[in-house]
Amino acid sequence: MERIALRGILQIFLVTPVMFFAMSGLAGCERLPPASNAQKDTPAIALGRELFFDQSLSADGTVSCANCHVASKSFTDGLSVSIGVDERPGTRNAPDLSDATVYSTLFWDGRESELNVVALQAFTNPREMGLTDVDALLRQVNGQPRYARFAKGNPLDQSDIADGLTQYLRSLPRQPTRYDQSAEKPSLLTVDERAGLALFTGKAACAECHVLAGNPAALTDQKFHHAGVGFEQIAGDVTVLLGRLEHATRTGQPLGELVLSEREIAELGRFSVTRRPPDLGAFRTPSLRNVARTAPYMHDGSVATLDKAVEREIYYRSLGRGRAVNLTVTEQRQLTAFLLALSTEN
Repeated sequence: MERIALRGILQIFLVTPVMFFAMSGLAGCERLPPASNAQKDTPAIALGRELFFDQSLSADGTVSCANCHVASKSFTDGLSVSIGVDERPGTRNAPDLSDATVYSTLFWDGRESELNVVALQAFTNPREMGLTDVDALLRQVNGQPRYARFAKGNPLDQSDIADGLTQYLRSLPRQPTRYDQSAEKPSLLTVDERAGLALFTGKAACAECHVLAGNPAALTDQKFHHAGVGFEQIAGDVTVLLGRLEHATRTGQPLGELVLSEREIAELGRFSVTRRPPDLGAFRTPSLRNVARTAPYMHDGSVATLDKAVEREIYYRSLGRGRAVNLTVTEQRQLTAFLLALSTEN
């Protein structure tokens, strides 16, 4: 592959529209209260819930799926990047799992598309739950009496566990926000929130990437964009990093392990999947649902507050358009007010 010139990379950033708010990352293990519709749970959903909160399924017995996806934080964790077994930090901000069924691709770089495949990967990633392989997971699960009721006389296998977790994630409710409800009752939005909605779809052009189509609105265009976050760390080292990617492919190292272990590889974004120069430093547009609950923001959790995220996006959208997007202080406040209306009350 030809060496990629820094000038070309910068041109990619300057001509690509950006509106890239984000989701978040890990906290203490939290057990959900019994679901109000627990009596309607299928056996697969019940199994998935049990697996989701089971810390014993990690190498050191301290990490479960729920550590990085905390219900009270909209299934994120409030950290810049998540922390796995042995206190090992990853490189990515944990996404809201209640939005998992919205996306056509999964993870910030879109490296997977099937939820049942993704469901098993955290168990064996050294920066997450750290088990040696899926066989170790099966031994741990089938060695515990509490899982016997799901086994029906036969040991649970890989597909049982993947299906259980997938069904549980699909069962997570997507509660309506005030914005969703305002479609039938516009008065639910305040004056400032309605002004912010007008900015979102107009002057600020946020809706170009965070689309409002659908009911409830998806708030993502399912595409990958450049937000000017983190790429400066690797701009001169792309050829070297490409060599690392190719070596990992030859040796069979899963891309997810490489991405969570090496920050420089993580900053390649979608490029690590496609190897296409326009995808350098591009990341999937996240949904803005519950954005008020999912700080810090961006793929690396480097933007601490929603106000700072708004300021950053206005700046980079101006670069992308080649002309300034000038919002007054009042307009920025109104835009933020509307973003808050995209979050549920509880």
